[in-house]
Order: sequence, then C-alpha cells, then structure tokens
Amino acid sequence: MADLIKNIKKSEVLTLKNELAYQPGQVVSKTLAQNDAVSVTLFSFDKGEEISTHASGGDAFVTCLDGVGQITIDGVKYELHEGESIVMPAGHPHAVFGKEQFKMLLVVIF
Repeated sequence: MADLIKNIKKSEVLTLKNELAYQPGQVVSKTLAQNDAVSVTLFSFDKGEEISTHASGGDAFVTCLDGVGQITIDGVKYELHEGESIVMPAGHPHAVFGKEQFKMLLVVIF
C-alpha cells in the first residue's frame, strides 16, 4: 500500500509551521495527503499574496499556523490568527489573502 501521508516525517513530533518556509512574493504549498476523500496541504503566503476567489467541491477546514490571514467567504472577510480556524463551505466562493506573512493548514473533505 502506498504511503497516504507524504512529504513529512512519520513517528516524529512536528511543528507544522516549520515544515514550509516563506518565499518573497509567493504562495508556497506542500501537499501532505491527497485522495478522493481528503486533501491535506500546508501553505505559506508572503504578505500581500493571495489565492483568488474560487469554489471547492469539498468543505475546506483552515487552521492558521502563523501570522495573520484574511479568508473571504461569500464576500464576507474573516481574519485568522495563529491557532484560529474556519470552514469554507463546499460550493461557496472563497479566497485567501496574506494580511501579514501567513501559514495555514488546509484540510478539504470531499
């Protein structure tokens, strides 16, 4: 059976925000798991960088790991700080913006 979790060490305590570096002027992502039922991805946003408005086929659970991010769902803006989470519902337009440098864990359930 293929590894379901990839790109991070197993059987080791990790600090997720340290698993992905900030890159100037970029949004960086690192996929940790991907199949028909779930997607788990780490993201880092440099200040001012964004993922523009789109919709997903699954509920997207976001947890802020570092910094300050702005999540827009159905045109309503929400600010996320370290340790805070929000769910972007399936089929609803949403966007993610780095108000400051911002790292997040994204878990999408299909």
